[in-house]
Amino acid sequence: MNVDVLPYCESWPISFLQEQLSLAEKLSLSPARIHHIGSTSVPGLAAKPIIDILVEVESLAVVDEMSEILVSLGYEAKGEYGITGRRYFRKGGVTRTHHLHAYEEGSEHVFRHLAFRDYLRCHPGECKAYETLKLVLANETYLPKEAYTARKSPFVETVQAKAIRWSKRRL
Repeated sequence: MNVDVLPYCESWPISFLQEQLSLAEKLSLSPARIHHIGSTSVPGLAAKPIIDILVEVESLAVVDEMSEILVSLGYEAKGEYGITGRRYFRKGGVTRTHHLHAYEEGSEHVFRHLAFRDYLRCHPGECKAYETLKLVLANETYLPKEAYTARKSPFVETVQAKAIRWSKRRL
């Protein structure tokens, strides 16, 4: 699988909003509990053209009950998919369009994702450094997706730690 990192696209937030409204209606959730995360949520940041969505729920049992509805909306249920306390769904088959991550409200994962997004939005230097890294890795010939993710992980972990400290100071 090739890693395609594209220049920022103005349609990404619109795609998120459309999916957010659909999910809120079908799952009977407040749209405020459905967040746009990941690189497509950061204006100006090059990204893989996959909309990452974070859904906050009262309990993971609620998500498990919603699983059939998500499947009817085109999502594929993947369970925890390597992260304890998460339910993960993907949409779009081979050409993925959406990733949905569901966590219980108050989860450290919710805070971490939102902190990272907000930090990149407010720190253009870090955002540009992340974009540069992503573009370099994506342009390496035949770099599998797993290697792409692994090679950007040290940068993400470092920035994520800064983002968490920054977000806690803002509370």
